[in-house]
Amino acid sequence: MPENLLGFLQAPKTALDATQMTEHELLRELALTLYAQNRLSLGMARELAGLSLWEFRQWLGLRRIEAHYDANDLQDDIETLRELGRLP
Repeated sequence: MPENLLGFLQAPKTALDATQMTEHELLRELALTLYAQNRLSLGMARELAGLSLWEFRQWLGLRRIEAHYDANDLQDDIETLRELGRLP
């Protein structure tokens, strides 16, 4: 997560104050929204939110945002499992 959200987004402090959210909460909301719009991958959204994969998936569930999973994701998972020696 960026050290300073205001520098990252170049948003006025008054905008952050108006949301009544911390920088971390605002980044999480942005990441969830961009993921839901299919503008960020799961990994990129999780990174932007500053959360572990498990934590980000929990937030997706709480918000009832469906995980995006396609044939490319499946292929990536299969390759990872092969690299880990869990598939032939």
